Amino acid sequence: MTQRGRAVTVKQLPDKFNGRRERLFFRELEGSMNLERPAIVIDCTGLHVMSKSAIHLLLCCLEGAMKRNGDVRLAGVSSEAMASLRHAGADRLFRVFSTNDEAVESFQRRIAHTGMHPHAHCAGLASEYAA
Repeated sequence: MTQRGRAVTVKQLPDKFNGRRERLFFRELEGSMNLERPAIVIDCTGLHVMSKSAIHLLLCCLEGAMKRNGDVRLAGVSSEAMASLRHAGADRLFRVFSTNDEAVESFQRRIAHTGMHPHAHCAGLASEYAA
């Protein structure tokens, strides 16, 4: 049996954030999120410190993908950025990989169906975190 690979979008997270850059990044990802079962890898290698704004953006991307039964995975997260994710309680919502290639490959592997999306418990978290 041959299994066709899933299309995965890889996008570099900006190293600095402001409202304009955040909106632009999200808009650029919207096309990928509007697919059925979007598979998105966000490359965080350029971001050394994870601000509240960056975490909110990641949560919005995750929420958008989850609405279409997809997922967002992170790659290249620095130890400082990971500490910020942990402090915000968002680290448990993302699968984090060392490299983009590992994250992309994780979408290609067949995962046992459990009947529930692994992040189903966190729908709506992006809006809660922003409050």
